[in-house]
Amino acid sequence: MIRQTIAIAGSAVLFAVLGVGVAMGHRAQKGDAAKGKEVFEQCQVCHNTDTDEKKMGPSLKGLFKRKTLQNGKPVNDENVLAQINNGGNGMPAYGDMLSADDKANVLAYLHTL
Repeated sequence: MIRQTIAIAGSAVLFAVLGVGVAMGHRAQKGDAAKGKEVFEQCQVCHNTDTDEKKMGPSLKGLFKRKTLQNGKPVNDENVLAQINNGGNGMPAYGDMLSADDKANVLAYLHTL
């Protein structure tokens, strides 16, 4: 009986922790576009957002209206975040330079373009 009670209590705690973690993850993923625009200012050296003209990197105007990224992968949060984190093809990796909140905010901003 005691083992059963401990197992049930342990399961309840585990599900509560997982629930809080999932809820926090969704909140962090949503991001704030206005804050993302501020973070994105450093990216504007290489990327246009208001014209289709390429700078050092591709224009990001209408990014989430496109079917694929330049690497051929589908445009979605996961693939865009991977590009931000890992860089490549001349783009530096920002995985360790930006916080999770900064990245979520940049994603939210990119969705507005």
